[in-house]
Amino acid sequence: MLKQVEGSRAVAEVVALCRPEVVCAYPITPQTHIVEGLGELVKAGHVENCDYINVESEFAALSVAIGASAAGARAYTATSSQGLLFMAEAVFNAAGMGLPIVMTLGNRAIGAPINIWNDHSDAMSMRDAGWIQLFAENNQEAADLHIQAFRIAEELSCPVMVCVDGFILTHAVEEVDVPTQEQVDAFVPPFEPVQVLDIKAPVSIGTLVGPDAFTEVRYLDHKKQLRAYDVINNVSRAFKKAFGREAGGMIRTYHVDDAKTIIVAMGSVIGTLKDMVDEKREQGQKIGLVSICSFRPFPSKEIQEVLQKAKHIIVLEKSLASGQGGVMSAHVKLSIDKKIPVTTLIAGLGGRPIPKKSLSDFVESMEKGTHGELHFLDLDHAVVERELAAFEQEKGRGR
Repeated sequence: MLKQVEGSRAVAEVVALCRPEVVCAYPITPQTHIVEGLGELVKAGHVENCDYINVESEFAALSVAIGASAAGARAYTATSSQGLLFMAEAVFNAAGMGLPIVMTLGNRAIGAPINIWNDHSDAMSMRDAGWIQLFAENNQEAADLHIQAFRIAEELSCPVMVCVDGFILTHAVEEVDVPTQEQVDAFVPPFEPVQVLDIKAPVSIGTLVGPDAFTEVRYLDHKKQLRAYDVINNVSRAFKKAFGREAGGMIRTYHVDDAKTIIVAMGSVIGTLKDMVDEKREQGQKIGLVSICSFRPFPSKEIQEVLQKAKHIIVLEKSLASGQGGVMSAHVKLSIDKKIPVTTLIAGLGGRPIPKKSLSDFVESMEKGTHGELHFLDLDHAVVERELAAFEQEKGRGR
C-alpha cells in the first residue's frame, strides 16, 4: 500500500511484517524511531509471538539478539554510530557463530568530535566483521532490503546489516509502498535455523577454537561471503518478480554503456548523482554512474566488468581512512585494470551537504585535469591552513 511515511516508520512496519520473534531495543540517534515504531506495533498486537526487550546498552541489544537467534528465534535489532562500536565484540561474535540476525544501521558519523549526522564511518568500521552489508538508495529500497535481508540471512545462516543513511533517509517523509502481510509471508518463509540450542540435544556454539582449527573457521566464513554473491542476486531477482520493483542485488548502473567517466557511490547520494549525470549528458558529456548496494560481499567481478571501458573513474565516499584516502576506492582499484585512473572524492563527512553544483563543478575540473587522486569536496582550505599554522605556533612555544 502506497503511503507518505517517515523512513524509520516504513522500516519498522516492514520488519514487523517479517514476523520477528525477538526485537532488542536500545535508542541511539538516528535509529531510535525504528525501534520506537516496532515497540508500538508489538504493543498494539500487530506482531504475533514477539518478545520486545528493552535493554541497557547497544552491547546488550546485540547480545540478546545472539542468544535469541542461537535458541532458534528470528531476531532483529538496530543501532547507529558509537552504538555499533560499543557492540563491536558482539558484532564479530554474531558472524563467527553463523547467526542470521538482521540489524538496521542508521548511518552516522563517529566522534570525536561528537557528530550526530550522516556519513558511512560506522559501517566501514565493521566492514570485515563477517556481516553482509547492504546500502539503501532511498526509503523504498530501505524497506525492501529488510524483507530481502531476513531471507538472505536465513538462507546463508549469516547476519545482515541494512545500512540506511541517518536523517537523510531515516527522518525523511517519502512515498513508500508497504506490502501486505500476505506478500511478505509468501516471500519470507518461516524461520528454520541451521543450528539451535536445545536442552534435549546440547551442543556448544561459539566455543574456544585453538590454532589447529581457527584458520579453517575463518576460511569457512570467507566461503560464506563468496556464496552470498549468488544468494543476494537470486533474492533480488525473486523480489522483483514478487513485488514488481527492483531493489538490492550487488550493483546497479546508470548510463554506463558509452560513458567515459563513471562515478561509483552508494547510499542516498545516488539520487543527487543521477540528477547531475542527467544534466551532464544533456550537455553532451558521456558520464555514467554505478550504485553499489552490497558492500559486503564487495562486488569485485561486477565492478571489473562495468568499469573496464571507462577512461576515468571517480569514487565518491562518505568515509575516510585517515592518512590513506578512501575505503571503497581501494576496493575499486583492486577490482579493475590498473591503467584506468581513479580519483577518490571524499564528501558528506559528518552530514555536510553534497550539493549538485559542487559535484558538477568537480567533474568539470576533473575534465581539465586539475585534481589528483584524492580530493575533499568543498573543503575550507583557509580554516585548515589557519589550524595548521596555529598548531605549529604552539609547538614552537614548547607547549
